[in-house]
Amino acid sequence: MEDRSLPHAGGRGTLLASLGRLVARHRWVVLAVWALVTVVGGVVGGSVFDRTETVDSLRPGAESSVVAARLAEVEPEPATVVALLGGTDFFDPVLVDSATAVAYALREVTGVVEITDAYTAGGLAAPDGQRSLVVVDIDPALDDDAALEVADRVTALLRGVGAPEVLVGGELLAERAFADQAVSDAVRGESVAVALVLVVLVLVLGGLRAALLPVVTALAVICGALLVLTATTAVLPVSEFAVNIVTLLGLGLAVDYGLLVVSRFREERDADPGADVVELVARTTAAAGRAVVLSGLAVGVAFAGLLAVGEPLLAAMALGGVAVAALVTLAGVTLVPALVAVGHRWVPAPGSRTWVWRRGRTVRRAGLLERLAVASQRRPLLATVAGVAVLGLACVPLLSLDLGTSDARSLPPEAEARQVAEVLEQDFRLAAVQPLEVLVGTTDPAAVEAVRTQVWELGGIEEVRPADAPPEGTTVLQVVPAGTSADAAAQRLVRQVRALPTDVPVQVGGAAAELVDTRDGILDRLPLAAAVVVVPTLLLLGALTRSVVVPVKAVLLDLLTLGATLGVVVLVFQDGVGAGLLGFEPLGTVDVTTPLLLFVLVFALSMDYEVFLLARISEAWQADPGRASAAGARAANARAVLAGITASGPVVTAAAVCIGLVFLGFALGELVAVKEVGVGMALAVLLDVTLVRGVLLPATMTLLGRWNWWPGARA
Repeated sequence: MEDRSLPHAGGRGTLLASLGRLVARHRWVVLAVWALVTVVGGVVGGSVFDRTETVDSLRPGAESSVVAARLAEVEPEPATVVALLGGTDFFDPVLVDSATAVAYALREVTGVVEITDAYTAGGLAAPDGQRSLVVVDIDPALDDDAALEVADRVTALLRGVGAPEVLVGGELLAERAFADQAVSDAVRGESVAVALVLVVLVLVLGGLRAALLPVVTALAVICGALLVLTATTAVLPVSEFAVNIVTLLGLGLAVDYGLLVVSRFREERDADPGADVVELVARTTAAAGRAVVLSGLAVGVAFAGLLAVGEPLLAAMALGGVAVAALVTLAGVTLVPALVAVGHRWVPAPGSRTWVWRRGRTVRRAGLLERLAVASQRRPLLATVAGVAVLGLACVPLLSLDLGTSDARSLPPEAEARQVAEVLEQDFRLAAVQPLEVLVGTTDPAAVEAVRTQVWELGGIEEVRPADAPPEGTTVLQVVPAGTSADAAAQRLVRQVRALPTDVPVQVGGAAAELVDTRDGILDRLPLAAAVVVVPTLLLLGALTRSVVVPVKAVLLDLLTLGATLGVVVLVFQDGVGAGLLGFEPLGTVDVTTPLLLFVLVFALSMDYEVFLLARISEAWQADPGRASAAGARAANARAVLAGITASGPVVTAAAVCIGLVFLGFALGELVAVKEVGVGMALAVLLDVTLVRGVLLPATMTLLGRWNWWPGARA
């Protein structure tokens, strides 16, 4: 992963060399500043989870958002607590007396505006007579904290019902369960990832103290990332999901860059053992720092693509990602060099004997990427066809992609809020299904009846009923779909209602409409987001290689990797293949934000390795005199490809293992949406560092020969 495009003199006069020299001379000041960031981030930034909130995934101008806002003006939707009482016969005298007493007690709770139960208010009982439903509406004027306090008092009273089974949930409590689970997943994911990464770094760098240098960098960056997200909450709503993704990215990249810089320092020291440590750090920063800056720029640009989508849920994540990319890049060229300047004696030379490397290595062994590259170059056409076929086959499940939103079913199976949601769907389906809210822009009975008839004739509908309190000058028809609230049939119904040839304005809201608008909003802005990510990628690689062909090929391979990754994600999380092994129950859909997040993250991290490898390959090509003639160009190109991979391969492989473990750490979480990203990114890293960088990159570059360097070199 090292970038040797700069010779090991490091360019004495370059800006990065000067920065490295300054950092090495004032190492304790630099470490003090980063220590302050770490402490403040740990103390202040740690409160970010207390400031997170549920973020709407829709832009305010979306049709379903407009409908929701119009309805809320007349009758704001209350937060609700939903309880299921069961485990015994509905008419059990003890249960009747207890449930009745609790129902009246609930009405006395300040902040409760309405109660519907089967004992005192004509509520619902399950067909088998073993369960009944209690719905408690909380004053919509209360803020989230106050509403949760009321919900806790309501829950405590409901627990007092004399029923063998009392399950309490609802959207309000589910949202809090999401937040609590996100904190738990983040802590567990980071702890597992750091522990596993530390083991790998010890094996790669040859000692515990050397391995701690990248790990300390990662911890500092995580604390800094939390501080950035805490500041972001002052201007934008931040979700728990955004916190998990941004800290995950910061952890992975910090380890990546830390390993790169430490490995490069070891190389510089081996090349000039007598050099002063300040000068060695300067050379290291000039060489490895270039790769760090280019990679960090690529990551920042990739997250800027999320901003182009314009969805509120992604906006804070995008800003956090850009800020963390800047933070981790800064750490790579300041904190890591300062740590190296202080602890350079802890970094053993390659091949030396340590408690980890019990036997000194006197013979260089070919690394994984080098072995793959050699095999691919022997039969480049076969390797290219086979590699593309494997990735293409993995893309096939993507054709059946079905997007959904994360609801209570995304919580762990033991979560009470999820159990309530599942029982509601099973025993109280009509209460569980959210209707389509069809806002008809008239109160004329004939016109409304004409719309109602047209809607009913679409089919797939259980009921069409008028709402009690429509906005002035309108009529609201609540359309109950035959399936679930937002399944494919409900989404199709939304599009059909919106397409009806009516004489009056018709707008559609509700859960299914919100999902349709979210999908359409992302798809509409996807070309712009892709352009924001891909165009700078092409320009950056073009400037690095002086080629048009290499950047285009790199982007095509990245898209192929992304397609294969998403295909496997569909196979696992939508179709349930291997779900038991990963510890979750498939929902039949993939979270609507997952494909876009994977697009951004896959491109960002693929560029990471692309820059590291191509810089070395390009340098070897430029230095080979054989490229000057058409006859020798093909052999020179093949030598350059192998030389670049040989030089960079070991550290690329180690970095990929580390960052893959970071994502796998988060795949152990319980929130399905986070698990999707964790598994997807771990798979993408695996594919990228083996099949793409080890097989397809050397094979395609060998096939193209001198054409790789067009127009810098004429074929």
